[in-house]
Amino acid sequence: MGLMGCLLAAGLQAGTMQDAQSQFKALPGAAKLGKTEKALAELGRDLFFDPRLSASQLISCNSCHNLALGGGDLQKTSIGHGWQKGPRNAPTVLNSSLHVAQFWDGRAPNLEAQAKGPVQAGVEMANTPQRVEETLTSMPGYQKAFKEAFPGQPQPVTFDNMAKAIAAFEATLLTPSSLDQYLAGKEKALNAAEKKGLELFMATGCASCHNGVNLGGNSFQKFGVVKAPSEAVRPKADLGRANQSKAKDDEYIFRVPTLRNIAVTGPYFHSGAVASLEEAVGIMAEVQLGKTLTTDEKKSIAIFLGSLTGKLPKVTYPLLPEATATTPAPLTEVGKAGH
Repeated sequence: MGLMGCLLAAGLQAGTMQDAQSQFKALPGAAKLGKTEKALAELGRDLFFDPRLSASQLISCNSCHNLALGGGDLQKTSIGHGWQKGPRNAPTVLNSSLHVAQFWDGRAPNLEAQAKGPVQAGVEMANTPQRVEETLTSMPGYQKAFKEAFPGQPQPVTFDNMAKAIAAFEATLLTPSSLDQYLAGKEKALNAAEKKGLELFMATGCASCHNGVNLGGNSFQKFGVVKAPSEAVRPKADLGRANQSKAKDDEYIFRVPTLRNIAVTGPYFHSGAVASLEEAVGIMAEVQLGKTLTTDEKKSIAIFLGSLTGKLPKVTYPLLPEATATTPAPLTEVGKAGH
């Protein structure tokens, strides 16, 4: 390559980085936790992994949001109490504290509200707030941990405090990736193929929705802006936000998912109907942007998306507090759960 070619290549690289910096933001650094904040997050970790929050005592938060599997569960839709199938694919819990709202339809404003939902859902953990409190109160180890996490409260073991603790733990699950280094100015953080995919990702228009710190998670959009996806991908009965609002304008509107760790969190879409990331990229280009991508273009964008797989902070699997004679027994039959 001659001098002119080198200068042009350098200008292209600089332009790509500047464009990326204007549309995406690097993850914030891990916050330094004080004594009480650390106790709260550690309690939340224990609760996140504890299946005794479920009526059957078989299902934990980690069952559907497995931290060893990118914060998801690899299923089309999650399997809950009594092997019942939930209606939607489990979104990753990683970096979820940065979302504008929680769940695919955004019905929970924050992680604290979200943590209460699955525990009580009949097809998920099928428990009740009262039974959760009875279970946790029955264990001296949890009584001690709640007192340390919520100092000054006369009765700290509550359902609300359970949710606050889980949310505090989940807020620590940030996964910085190669893209964050690139956004910080480190040109070599992305290789040539990843930069090519990044350029195509932005040029195609993907960043119009998948932008910001989480490359998504910060807005709501109709799934099928240009044309409706197939009914297998977008089930007709799942109306998204309209299921709650009953408003016609909310039909098939969902929270834009984060693309961080997307390469390891398939299958894709709220239906979990698509196993291939490249296929998912092609569907999104077609139904959202009205563009048909070639096989090479889909592959190129998928290569860039692979650079979003980040490093999970070290999480130690906890030794959970011991049950006692007063700990409620498991309820496993459907219809005889905690409800």
